[in-house]
Amino acid sequence: MTTLVRNAWYVAAWSREVDDELRRFTILGDHILLYRRKDGTVAALEDRCPHRLLPLSKGKRIGDAVQCGYHGLTFGSDGKCTRVPGQDKIPPSAYVESYPIEERHGIVWIWMGERHRADPDAIFDLPQFTDPGWHAHHGDALHLESNYLNVAENLVDPAHVSFVHPTTLGNSASENVPVHVSTEGETITAWRWIRDAEPIGFFKAFGGFEGNVDRWHYYHLHLPSIAVIDFGSADAADQIAEDDRDSGNRVLALHFMTPVDEGYTIDRWMHLRNTAVDTEEASDKIDAMFRIAFAEDKAILEAVHAEEQRPMKRRPIRIAIDRGPMVYRKRINDLLETERTLDASSETNASFVYHD
Repeated sequence: MTTLVRNAWYVAAWSREVDDELRRFTILGDHILLYRRKDGTVAALEDRCPHRLLPLSKGKRIGDAVQCGYHGLTFGSDGKCTRVPGQDKIPPSAYVESYPIEERHGIVWIWMGERHRADPDAIFDLPQFTDPGWHAHHGDALHLESNYLNVAENLVDPAHVSFVHPTTLGNSASENVPVHVSTEGETITAWRWIRDAEPIGFFKAFGGFEGNVDRWHYYHLHLPSIAVIDFGSADAADQIAEDDRDSGNRVLALHFMTPVDEGYTIDRWMHLRNTAVDTEEASDKIDAMFRIAFAEDKAILEAVHAEEQRPMKRRPIRIAIDRGPMVYRKRINDLLETERTLDASSETNASFVYHD
């Protein structure tokens, strides 16, 4: 049974990944053609000609339209066929699906579900994107041979950093610090504070801390697959309050997880920071540290996914730190069940015929 939620906005690409060229992206198992129209907006079409099924990404641009490279059928950026060489009549079935697209903050968003449910106001946003006191920097796209659920669960799990990232994002000082979890509202949040402890490698390099610090991790997971990790440090002598994090060295690490299919995920990551807002040197330094840490995550998650494909004699155990991931799985199942109910209702309405 599928784990892929369709009625949601997903990150299709960074804006820099889409240009005038015809490029294929795979999202939720569907091949999508992305390109920019002459006015700079992004078109998103099903990447398969309905005639002989050649990918349209192997065709060519004719203005804002796309011509199939096999027999020349031409499709507008709305998916409608505008030309069938050798005949005047265009069959009603000569079209490709088009997808709603929104572009904001250097990110191309795509809606993969029922078009009438696509609400642009529901697209993820943060005030820090446009706050002059914060610097936004786009990072890379991490490719993982793993189901997206495992990737997302990793991003609502502060406890793993002590063991997976001992030189970058964690250290032994946090191993026995309890994790708090809130499941109120639509966002799942897991967090903890580590008081008066040695700074982690990240803030030794970036924050310049030498003495002990108070540091925090707040992991916010937005369904179906967006995570915001609010982490930072402040001099332990300042004894800052939990709601005074802006007075410390604070970073928001954003992860936009796009399921390619059931066994492959692309995690596009970026960060927002409240210090060094006028220099890209800090961005380069942070990127370098993140690449080390996320490569460590990749090794763990791909190994876990591989083991999940093998027969198991018993179910995996659950421990106290798993509350966030367990709630996440339940909410994803609820979304999937809602979609199955909507699909069944649509099929029933479509097949119902009135008789005189």
